Amino acid sequence: MTMFGDGLDAAVHKAFTRPAPKSAGARMRYLVRKLGGTKAVADMLRISQRTVERYVRDQIKTPRPALAVRLEREVKARWQPQIRAKARRKAATTGGIVIDTRARLGYTAPIGSSDQDRIRHLTVALPPVYAARLFDAQEAGAGDAHLQQIAAEALKEVYFQDGGRRAGSLEEVRFTDIEHLEFDL
Repeated sequence: MTMFGDGLDAAVHKAFTRPAPKSAGARMRYLVRKLGGTKAVADMLRISQRTVERYVRDQIKTPRPALAVRLEREVKARWQPQIRAKARRKAATTGGIVIDTRARLGYTAPIGSSDQDRIRHLTVALPPVYAARLFDAQEAGAGDAHLQQIAAEALKEVYFQDGGRRAGSLEEVRFTDIEHLEFDL
Protein backbone atom coordinates (compact mmCIF):
# COMPACT_ATOMS: atom_id res chain seq x y z
CA MET A 1 0.00 0.00 0.00
CA THR A 2 1.08 3.58 0.31
CA MET A 3 1.82 6.09 3.02
CA PHE A 4 -1.36 8.05 2.32
CA GLY A 5 -3.50 4.96 1.77
CA ASP A 6 -2.25 3.35 4.97
CA GLY A 7 -2.84 6.61 6.86
CA LEU A 8 -6.44 6.82 5.66
CA ASP A 9 -7.01 3.16 6.55
CA ALA A 10 -5.55 3.68 10.03
CA ALA A 11 -7.91 6.63 10.62
CA VAL A 12 -10.91 4.50 9.65
CA HIS A 13 -9.68 1.58 11.80
CA LYS A 14 -9.95 3.81 14.88
CA ALA A 15 -13.73 3.75 14.35
CA PHE A 16 -13.94 -0.04 14.77
CA THR A 17 -16.18 -1.12 17.63
CA ARG A 18 -14.55 -4.51 18.17
CA PRO A 19 -10.92 -5.58 17.78
CA ALA A 20 -10.04 -7.70 14.76
CA PRO A 21 -9.01 -11.34 15.39
CA LYS A 22 -5.47 -11.59 16.75
CA SER A 23 -4.34 -15.22 16.45
CA ALA A 24 -3.42 -16.76 13.12
CA GLY A 25 -6.11 -19.43 13.49
CA ALA A 26 -8.85 -16.91 14.28
CA ARG A 27 -7.78 -14.71 11.37
CA MET A 28 -7.74 -17.68 9.01
CA ARG A 29 -11.22 -18.83 10.18
CA TYR A 30 -12.54 -15.30 9.65
CA LEU A 31 -11.18 -15.17 6.10
CA VAL A 32 -12.59 -18.63 5.31
CA ARG A 33 -16.05 -17.43 6.43
CA LYS A 34 -15.75 -14.18 4.47
CA LEU A 35 -14.45 -15.72 1.25
CA GLY A 36 -16.53 -18.90 1.40
CA GLY A 37 -13.83 -21.56 1.53
CA THR A 38 -10.26 -22.54 2.12
CA LYS A 39 -9.35 -22.57 -1.59
CA ALA A 40 -10.17 -18.87 -2.03
CA VAL A 41 -8.15 -17.96 1.07
CA ALA A 42 -5.21 -20.09 -0.09
CA ASP A 43 -5.20 -18.39 -3.50
CA MET A 44 -5.43 -14.92 -1.97
CA LEU A 45 -2.61 -15.53 0.54
CA ARG A 46 -0.48 -17.48 -1.98
CA ILE A 47 -0.25 -20.60 0.21
CA SER A 48 -1.59 -24.15 -0.16
CA GLN A 49 -5.16 -25.06 0.70
CA ARG A 50 -3.81 -27.69 3.10
CA THR A 51 -1.86 -25.00 4.98
CA VAL A 52 -5.04 -22.94 5.37
CA GLU A 53 -6.87 -25.99 6.73
CA ARG A 54 -4.07 -26.59 9.26
CA TYR A 55 -4.32 -22.96 10.49
CA VAL A 56 -8.12 -23.27 10.76
CA ARG A 57 -7.71 -26.36 12.99
CA ASP A 58 -4.95 -24.63 15.02
CA GLN A 59 -2.42 -27.28 13.95
CA ILE A 60 -0.14 -24.40 12.90
CA LYS A 61 -0.11 -21.42 15.25
CA THR A 62 2.69 -19.11 14.10
CA PRO A 63 2.87 -17.97 10.47
CA ARG A 64 6.04 -16.92 8.69
CA PRO A 65 6.61 -13.15 8.98
CA ALA A 66 5.60 -12.42 5.37
CA LEU A 67 2.41 -14.49 5.71
CA ALA A 68 1.62 -12.85 9.06
CA VAL A 69 1.74 -9.41 7.40
CA ARG A 70 -0.48 -10.51 4.49
CA LEU A 71 -2.90 -12.22 6.87
CA GLU A 72 -3.24 -9.13 9.09
CA ARG A 73 -3.67 -6.83 6.07
CA GLU A 74 -6.40 -8.99 4.49
CA VAL A 75 -8.36 -9.34 7.74
CA LYS A 76 -8.21 -5.60 8.46
CA ALA A 77 -9.29 -4.83 4.90
CA ARG A 78 -12.47 -6.84 5.44
CA TRP A 79 -13.14 -6.19 9.14
CA GLN A 80 -16.41 -4.39 10.01
CA PRO A 81 -17.25 -3.08 6.52
CA GLN A 82 -20.40 -1.27 7.68
CA ILE A 83 -18.53 0.58 10.46
CA ARG A 84 -15.81 1.51 7.93
CA ALA A 85 -18.39 2.79 5.43
CA LYS A 86 -20.20 4.78 8.12
CA ALA A 87 -16.95 6.43 9.31
CA ARG A 88 -15.98 7.36 5.74
CA ARG A 89 -19.47 8.68 5.00
CA LYS A 90 -19.46 10.82 8.15
CA ALA A 91 -16.02 12.26 7.33
CA ALA A 92 -17.07 12.96 3.74
CA THR A 93 -20.37 14.65 4.62
CA THR A 94 -20.14 16.33 8.01
CA GLY A 95 -17.00 15.63 10.01
CA GLY A 96 -14.10 16.21 7.68
CA ILE A 97 -10.65 14.79 8.32
CA VAL A 98 -7.64 16.02 10.29
CA ILE A 99 -4.19 15.72 8.74
CA ASP A 100 -1.14 15.81 11.00
CA THR A 101 2.09 15.94 9.03
CA ARG A 102 5.71 16.92 9.24
CA ALA A 103 6.91 17.50 5.70
CA ARG A 104 8.61 19.92 3.38
CA LEU A 105 5.96 22.38 2.24
CA GLY A 106 6.41 25.22 -0.19
CA TYR A 107 4.38 26.92 -2.83
CA THR A 108 4.50 28.53 -6.25
CA ALA A 109 3.48 32.17 -6.25
CA PRO A 110 4.14 35.32 -8.29
CA ILE A 111 7.68 36.76 -8.30
CA GLY A 112 8.48 38.77 -5.19
CA SER A 113 6.80 36.49 -2.67
CA SER A 114 8.53 34.23 -0.18
CA ASP A 115 7.87 30.81 -1.64
CA GLN A 116 10.82 29.03 -0.05
CA ASP A 117 9.84 25.51 0.96
CA ARG A 118 10.77 24.34 4.43
CA ILE A 119 9.99 21.58 6.88
CA ARG A 120 6.75 22.38 8.68
CA HIS A 121 4.70 20.49 11.23
CA LEU A 122 1.02 21.07 10.54
CA THR A 123 -2.15 19.76 12.11
CA VAL A 124 -5.01 20.97 9.95
CA ALA A 125 -8.71 20.09 9.95
CA LEU A 126 -9.75 19.60 6.34
CA PRO A 127 -13.38 20.16 5.30
CA PRO A 128 -15.60 17.18 4.33
CA VAL A 129 -15.17 17.85 0.60
CA TYR A 130 -11.46 16.94 0.83
CA ALA A 131 -12.18 13.89 2.98
CA ALA A 132 -14.62 12.76 0.28
CA ARG A 133 -12.04 13.36 -2.46
CA LEU A 134 -9.36 11.43 -0.56
CA PHE A 135 -11.63 8.46 0.18
CA ASP A 136 -13.09 8.41 -3.35
CA ALA A 137 -9.61 8.45 -4.89
CA GLN A 138 -8.47 5.69 -2.53
CA GLU A 139 -11.51 3.57 -3.42
CA ALA A 140 -10.77 4.10 -7.12
CA GLY A 141 -7.26 2.73 -6.56
CA ALA A 142 -5.37 6.01 -6.83
CA GLY A 143 -1.69 5.90 -6.06
CA ASP A 144 0.22 7.76 -3.39
CA ALA A 145 1.10 10.60 -5.78
CA HIS A 146 -2.57 11.37 -6.52
CA LEU A 147 -3.57 11.24 -2.83
CA GLN A 148 -0.59 13.50 -2.02
CA GLN A 149 -1.76 15.97 -4.68
CA ILE A 150 -5.27 16.08 -3.18
CA ALA A 151 -3.78 16.67 0.28
CA ALA A 152 -1.56 19.46 -1.13
CA GLU A 153 -4.61 21.15 -2.71
CA ALA A 154 -6.45 20.89 0.60
CA LEU A 155 -3.53 22.42 2.52
CA LYS A 156 -3.30 25.19 -0.09
CA GLU A 157 -6.92 26.18 0.40
CA VAL A 158 -7.30 25.61 4.14
CA TYR A 159 -3.87 26.47 5.57
CA PHE A 160 -2.09 28.76 3.13
CA GLN A 161 -5.09 30.63 1.69
CA ASP A 162 -7.27 30.37 4.82
CA GLY A 163 -10.40 29.75 2.76
CA GLY A 164 -9.74 32.68 0.41
CA ARG A 165 -8.89 35.29 3.05
CA ARG A 166 -5.17 35.49 2.16
CA ALA A 167 -2.58 34.47 -0.43
CA GLY A 168 -5.12 34.64 -3.24
CA SER A 169 -2.44 34.54 -5.94
CA LEU A 170 -1.00 31.25 -4.69
CA GLU A 171 -0.73 28.82 -7.59
CA GLU A 172 0.52 25.47 -6.30
CA VAL A 173 1.64 23.92 -3.01
CA ARG A 174 4.54 21.46 -3.00
CA PHE A 175 4.19 18.70 -0.41
CA THR A 176 7.39 16.60 -0.32
CA ASP A 177 9.91 14.89 1.99
CA ILE A 178 7.19 13.55 4.29
CA GLU A 179 8.64 12.59 7.67
CA HIS A 180 5.34 11.97 9.45
CA LEU A 181 1.77 11.61 8.22
CA GLU A 182 -1.33 10.73 10.20
CA PHE A 183 -5.04 11.19 9.57
CA ASP A 184 -7.84 11.30 12.12
CA LEU A 185 -11.59 11.42 11.62
